[in-house]
Amino acid sequence: MVKIYLVCLLIFGMSACTLTTATPSVLATPTDTPTPLARLTPTIVWFPPTATPTLFPTPIVTPTADMRPQIGSPLLEDDFTSHKGWSVSQSDVGSVAYGKDELTIAIGETNAYLFSVREEPIFTDFYLEITAEPNLCSGLDEYGVLFRVSPAIDYYRFSLSCDGQVRLDRLSGGTASSPQPWLFSGAVPPGAPSTSRLGISAIGDEMRFFVNGQYQFTINDPLLTSGGVGVFARSMNKKAVTVNFSNLVVSEVIP
Repeated sequence: MVKIYLVCLLIFGMSACTLTTATPSVLATPTDTPTPLARLTPTIVWFPPTATPTLFPTPIVTPTADMRPQIGSPLLEDDFTSHKGWSVSQSDVGSVAYGKDELTIAIGETNAYLFSVREEPIFTDFYLEITAEPNLCSGLDEYGVLFRVSPAIDYYRFSLSCDGQVRLDRLSGGTASSPQPWLFSGAVPPGAPSTSRLGISAIGDEMRFFVNGQYQFTINDPLLTSGGVGVFARSMNKKAVTVNFSNLVVSEVIP
């Protein structure tokens, strides 16, 4: 809408009036510029929370019981340097002879069984250890210790085989039996050359057997109660067998 105004001016004492029109001004209405929506940047969680794990009880590891008896004073120590006390032999099948700090049983290419017995002393209750080193053997070729050997050549025989087994035989009145048949053992190194420390605890009718400090088995047998000690080797494959024995120690046991 146009409005007309009367404008009067006083000029030199005279007044004059003029008409003016005023064009209404258009008031600019500010336009609200829409602010663009902020882009949502996902927050990176570098270490996301994890569920608390269920705690399990810590297992208690029970040490393997030492099955060896309490040992007292030595009853016999033999390092095989004196070359005395053991039976030696020489035949077509092989030989039993002293070597350097050892006693050696050697069998030729045939199936044969050779042994050597120490003349004295006689033991009843004892703990025995001896080192056996097969240099030639395989399969069920065997070697080991005789104990509680009687004058009639009754005895127990603790055997190791060259394929990693152990057993106990008994020879009494000319009849052989096996109170413990062949049993595979991780303590016996298979094949040759190898080294094993054989251990025997004999207390009354209870006998426990060890190889390289590891318990093998227990036998209760009241038949033979005392006797001497010896060593042996046997060929089962018609191949040569050679075994060295050294460092024999027999100790008393404390009840």
